[in-house]
Amino acid sequence: MNRKLKIILIVIIALLLAYAVFYFTEYHHARPQATDCLNGTENVSVIKVDDGLFLDGPGNETAIIFYPGAKNEYIAYLPMLMDLANRSVDCYVLKVPLNFAILGENEATPIIDSGNYSHYILSGHSLGGLTAASYINHTGKGDGLILFAGYPVEEIEKPVLSIYGSEDGILNFKAYNESKSLMDNLTEIVIEGGNHAQFAYYGHQSGDNVAKISAEDQQRQAVDEILDFINKI
Repeated sequence: MNRKLKIILIVIIALLLAYAVFYFTEYHHARPQATDCLNGTENVSVIKVDDGLFLDGPGNETAIIFYPGAKNEYIAYLPMLMDLANRSVDCYVLKVPLNFAILGENEATPIIDSGNYSHYILSGHSLGGLTAASYINHTGKGDGLILFAGYPVEEIEKPVLSIYGSEDGILNFKAYNESKSLMDNLTEIVIEGGNHAQFAYYGHQSGDNVAKISAEDQQRQAVDEILDFINKI
C-alpha cells in the first residue's frame, strides 16, 4: 500500500470516528418540566438505581419497566411515569447506553429477578418500544407490553397496548400496520391531536408534526389508557 493511499484511509477512518462521536453524543435533553420531577413529590419518591431511576409511589403490586426512545434523555419521561406511580403503578425508567435502548435491552432482567412486584409490564417509546418487545419475546419475562409509537418485529403472545398520536410524523406506519399481525392480543389507542414527542419533555423532534393538544393532555390520556389496560390483564 503506497503512502498516499494510507493517508486517504487514515482520513476516512478519522472522519467516520468523528461522525460516530458526534452522532452518539448528540441527543434530546430533558426539559425543565421533567428535570423538576427529580426531587419527587409527597406521594412519589424518585430513587437512583444502577440502571436508571425508580419511581416509588403508593402501589406495591405492579411495576412498569420503561425503555426511552432513541437519543432521548431518559429523565424526559418522568412526568408521565410520575403520574402512573402516583396512581399506584410504580415505574422504572432505564438509563440505557448512549441513549439507545437496544444497547441496554437486558437491563430489565435484574429488576424483574429481584421479585419485588407480582406483575411487571415492559414498555418503551419508539425504538424503546421495539426493544421492550424484543426483550419480552426473547426472555418470556413480563406480563404485558405497552408501546408508545413503536412496534415489534417478532411475534408477541402476551397482551399489548399500543398508543400513538394522530399527528405522529416519526412512526413508520407501513411497518407498524404490518406488525399488527404479530400481536395476537392487541389493544390500539390513537390519541387525537397527539404527536410523537409529547409522551415526554425533550422538545420538538425533527420530522415530527405539530401536536394539536398539549403534552399534559396527551400524557394524561395515555396514563388513563395504561391504567385501564393493566386492570384488565
